[in-house]
Amino acid sequence: MKLLAPNQAPRIVLDDAAGKPVEIGAPGRRTLLCFFRDTRCPFCNFRVYELTHRFEQFRKFNLDVIALFAATPEDVRQFVAQRPRPFPVIADGNGQAYQRYGVDRVSFWGKLKGIVMRLPTALRGIGMVGLIPALRSNNLMPADFLIDETGKIVETWYGSDAGDRIPMERIELFAARGLLS
Repeated sequence: MKLLAPNQAPRIVLDDAAGKPVEIGAPGRRTLLCFFRDTRCPFCNFRVYELTHRFEQFRKFNLDVIALFAATPEDVRQFVAQRPRPFPVIADGNGQAYQRYGVDRVSFWGKLKGIVMRLPTALRGIGMVGLIPALRSNNLMPADFLIDETGKIVETWYGSDAGDRIPMERIELFAARGLLS
């Protein structure tokens, strides 16, 4: 079941790539929670690249970023070893968080639509992971959640195709509002 604002974010504890526990949905911090398909997904790789390059800006606004991948812990460790990230990257291979947050699967047509509609992003992402690994990525839809300091979901974004993410402008607006509180 999809979650909507202003629901309380489900609280889950999962280990990041370094084995450190990360509590998702806990009150106290403002968070951008991103659900990615897997470490071979070209759209996911490009979005993680974007988040990495904007991380310092988000940190100045006291916004945490948490990235979840529907992948094995080993895949996530290799992903982070190749390209270290300044935010927690978590493997959720059994789909516990995906299920609790209502993340859906994408059809073959959803994957194809994402590639056709977002060809420049798909090509950049394929350049990061390669064509063959990109074709093997799983069928989960992307999803993003903006969670406030009380642990409530402020905005949800369930992707309509494999490359559909919350616009950066929405994240920046949420981040900037934190300075006004």
